[in-house]
Amino acid sequence: MSTTESVIEPKAAPSEAALLVLPRIRVQNANAISSPLTWGFPAMSAFLGLMTALERRLGPDAGIAFRAVGVVCHGFEAQVTTQGYTRAFHLTRNPVQDDGSTAAIVEEGRVHLEVTLVFGVLLSADLLGETQRQALAEQVAHMVAGMRLAGGSVMPPLPTAQRRPTRSTLELLATREDQEDERRLQFRRLARRCLPGFALVSRDDLLRARLAALKASNPEATALDAWLDLSRWNHRAVQTPDEQGELTTTWVTDARAGWTVPIPVGYAGLSELHAPGMVAGARDMHTQFRFVESIWSIGQWLSPHRLQGLDDLLWYAQVEGDGDDKRVYRCRNDYAPPGLAEPAGSS
Repeated sequence: MSTTESVIEPKAAPSEAALLVLPRIRVQNANAISSPLTWGFPAMSAFLGLMTALERRLGPDAGIAFRAVGVVCHGFEAQVTTQGYTRAFHLTRNPVQDDGSTAAIVEEGRVHLEVTLVFGVLLSADLLGETQRQALAEQVAHMVAGMRLAGGSVMPPLPTAQRRPTRSTLELLATREDQEDERRLQFRRLARRCLPGFALVSRDDLLRARLAALKASNPEATALDAWLDLSRWNHRAVQTPDEQGELTTTWVTDARAGWTVPIPVGYAGLSELHAPGMVAGARDMHTQFRFVESIWSIGQWLSPHRLQGLDDLLWYAQVEGDGDDKRVYRCRNDYAPPGLAEPAGSS
């Protein structure tokens, strides 16, 4: 796998925080194979990629800068055939070759989605009016309708869904210190609008806690062991003596901290940063290039009304490393579960 580095900054730097909401977007045949080790809901890097592509299409003179994106899933329909515990993807049938032999099939996982996208943005001074903001929101919604989302096609809303709120909105955020109550009320309105649905948040803290627990009994345990342990249902045999002193064996399933899932959260660099055009076959011959591999963590699906604020919902890109040699490209989310002093993405 590979990644490129590119930054686009608007000419007139926006400074007013706002929230752009694109509700109930239907996506057909999105990519369900989100990494070499996981399948299911598309990776958050796909939605951050949509955000970057959207900002590039709008251009630096649009007066809007995208900073973060949150995703609330309302519908998930994997294109699979289920037989007991075994699932197989629905695959396309390629035409036979000239000699009549069967052409090779590259396995592709697909899923139909219905999602609400929430973008944290900055606006320039000429977009503070309600009329200008609504016009920009409609322009963005129209532009997204012609783009790819996680490899899938954006579809028009169903006629039966017209009773649901489908109008895109661009609302200024209350950011001053004396507007805490108004900020909380804004998020409560957004959370109600996203119901019913589930938002994906980061739970790096669960991975750290499980690794510490495994190391207590096995000092050689690694983060991969902890990740695999959290990615499955663990059943244990527990023996207890009865009244006659005989041992009785019962199977116990380990408790889980909610609806947790293994997720890819970005890429780690494997090579040096190559100059533009130095690597044959690169998608962009004008941007620096580096070979990378996927990195994983743990996520959790939560109903939006259980989140405490906008920071719990939004994901943003972060490049990590020393000096000019920045080799980790991560999707970050600052969700902090109740009782945890620091955000889940603080490490």
